[in-house]
Amino acid sequence: MKGNLPPSGRSLMQAAAQPDFRMSVFSATSKTVTLRWTRDPRATSYKITATSPTKPDAFVSFGPNTVMGSVTSLSPNIMYNFIVEALSGSDVLSTASTKSSTAPDMMDPIQTVKPQESTTLTVEFNLRTGATHYIIRVENDDGFFREDTASSSPAEIRSLMPYTEYSLSIMAVNSAGRSQPSLPVTAKTVLAPPQLSSSSPSNESIVLSWDPVAHAVQYTLSIYKFGSNTSMDMYNTSKTNLTFSGLDAGSLYTITGFAWDPEGREGESLYINQTTRPQAPPSVNVSVVMNNGVAGLLVSWERDQEVYRPTENHVMSDLNFTCNTTSSSCTLSAVGCGEVHTIQVIASNEAGPSYPSSAVVFITFPCPPQSLALVESLEGNCTLTWKTVSHADSYTAFIKTDSSSVETCNTTSNNCTYHCQCGHTYLMSVQAFNNAGSSPQGQVLNYTTLPCCPEDVSVSTVSTDTLEIRWMPSRGAVLYETRAAHSSEVILCNDTAPVCALSDLSCDTAYSVVVMPCNEISGCNSACKAHTKDTAPCMPMNLMLNQKNSSRVTVSWTANNRAANYTVSANGDDDKHICTTNENSCDITNLSCGSTYEVSVIATGAAGQSLPSYSEYLETEPCCPVNLTVDQVTQAMTNVSWSRAKGARSFITSLTSSRGHARCHTQDSHCLMGCITCSTNYTVTVEAFSHSGHKSNCTYQGFSSSPCCPSRVKLYRKTNNTLGVYWSSTGSSNSYIAEMVVNNTNYNCTASPGENSCEFGSIQCGDIDHVVVAPLTPEGSKVPFCPKRLYSVTCSGVDIGTVIYRGKRSAD
Repeated sequence: MKGNLPPSGRSLMQAAAQPDFRMSVFSATSKTVTLRWTRDPRATSYKITATSPTKPDAFVSFGPNTVMGSVTSLSPNIMYNFIVEALSGSDVLSTASTKSSTAPDMMDPIQTVKPQESTTLTVEFNLRTGATHYIIRVENDDGFFREDTASSSPAEIRSLMPYTEYSLSIMAVNSAGRSQPSLPVTAKTVLAPPQLSSSSPSNESIVLSWDPVAHAVQYTLSIYKFGSNTSMDMYNTSKTNLTFSGLDAGSLYTITGFAWDPEGREGESLYINQTTRPQAPPSVNVSVVMNNGVAGLLVSWERDQEVYRPTENHVMSDLNFTCNTTSSSCTLSAVGCGEVHTIQVIASNEAGPSYPSSAVVFITFPCPPQSLALVESLEGNCTLTWKTVSHADSYTAFIKTDSSSVETCNTTSNNCTYHCQCGHTYLMSVQAFNNAGSSPQGQVLNYTTLPCCPEDVSVSTVSTDTLEIRWMPSRGAVLYETRAAHSSEVILCNDTAPVCALSDLSCDTAYSVVVMPCNEISGCNSACKAHTKDTAPCMPMNLMLNQKNSSRVTVSWTANNRAANYTVSANGDDDKHICTTNENSCDITNLSCGSTYEVSVIATGAAGQSLPSYSEYLETEPCCPVNLTVDQVTQAMTNVSWSRAKGARSFITSLTSSRGHARCHTQDSHCLMGCITCSTNYTVTVEAFSHSGHKSNCTYQGFSSSPCCPSRVKLYRKTNNTLGVYWSSTGSSNSYIAEMVVNNTNYNCTASPGENSCEFGSIQCGDIDHVVVAPLTPEGSKVPFCPKRLYSVTCSGVDIGTVIYRGKRSAD
């Protein structure tokens, strides 16, 4: 074996021949190690060698079909190097190696076994060099088997059955495995402790009970007050219950109990703590406290300083308010006003609750008064009223003005009267009081008194149907309602300005004017002083004009004014006429001709003037032309002209005589009139007409037509180169003149009144241009429109020959 190749050489061969050849430890004991390896199909045998620096080598061979084998007769707790070789005859085909220690040697038996608890045994044993830990084997005759691991001695074996006998052996363990079990020893656990159950039915007793413990023949129990200097009281009994009485309230007691087995051994003991119930809290007091605006009832009581630990105190009210605390006070939160509470306190600890404390009846603060209302009187007093509330002993009213001053009023009734000013805002609240305190802040009545009546009110008439009212702004007013009342008629004006115009009023009426200041909160002050003001007189109606003559008119009207003077105005184109009266008619005189007058009437009274009446228009007769001229154009035709006539639109001019008349109608200022008879006196008249047909009759100085032209005028030859002219006249009062033109030479002759002929002397023969015979006017002028007669005169040598009539023509 020692002549084999070194491991390094074998490893090379193995690597070359069988690279997957491996070996591992399957198990190990103190003298045997079992190995396993992979199979090499070429091998005819396998050889395992175990080497150690301190122990001689060992080896063992196996057939070709074996892949697991054990190496025995090794030394305990020694580290060995194991080598496996796959052989084909004497040739090494493959090798593999591993290291492993043998398990420790068998332990000495357990030295000591003591019951520690009913389910625990304490074992003591000798330690083994090289062991990493120990395994204790526990078993009994009922088939129980368990192995527990221990790292040192002593060790506890737990979770056993009470009052049961066990067999115990121990094994040492290292990395290779465990030793052989030691020789067993026996031990018996003690009785289980009684499972005590306790309670405190009162604050001076504790009741203890437990289930029977199997195999127990007697029980021992002891009680001790925690923190006291007294000794522990012990009690023996074969029963399963026990009552401790005469104990201190709210104290912690320690109770211990164990059972005795038939062998006289004490079983496992068990202790419990039990607190007696606390006593009922004494001297309970109740008061009201506020926290963040929330009301609560602070319930307090005397605290027992000797209790074991703070108790839980439960405060309760019959109105379902509760609170819990470990201190000596507690607050029932969010209580309401006017509540009647019956309050008790119960102290509790783990033992249970105490008896309830003596009941305390407590009435909370009253509820805030509701239905606040204010009655404002005209005398400047305000009465604040409210509804009374239950459990209230007194009330305090708080009146805060807009100047931030606060007035209070204390009373036991439900009203309070104080002085209030107009136009101020008051914040009013009422609190009720009783022994518990004041009510919470209740309703706040925001009341603004009626605005003050305006001062310096002036009422003036601005027009016939309008009154203007002005006043000084009044305190508290945001709107003014102005009323003008008369009988059933009421005119309103609403405005925010201290001025108002009331229009559409009735004329000649006395109105009662009141300015009422208003605001949105308190309304309008209807107690302000009224002012009486008359409106202007009514406008005269039904104006009538009765023209008496061309310069006078009577104006009449209807009016229902109580007392008024009337002024009648006639406004013409160039003048104005006025008359005044206190009656319903008036005469206007001295009217101008040819004028149009606008006539109206105004009534005047103490309140002013009325509107002018509706106008009526009066047109006077047109003026007569100042100048009129009659010019005779022909013996039968005249031209009448006249100057401008004011107010005249058309004219009818008449020439009237006993022998006939002439007439023309024109819009011009002249008129050509025919059919005039010569030597006739005419009356001249003009009728001037206005636009509306008014007529003026104008008479002027008479007109006489020119004398009549003579008829049957004849020219004849006389001796000595003279010519004679003859005519027939229509009258003997006129002189005549005859004119003749011969060869541009003028000849004339004159005949006295009554004569009807005359002659032209020293006439040379030749052409006669014309001959005219015309009468002379009284003024001595020739009538210019007598006709011209044409003649021619032949010559007989130097003498006049025959006169030849050639006709006649009108005068040029």
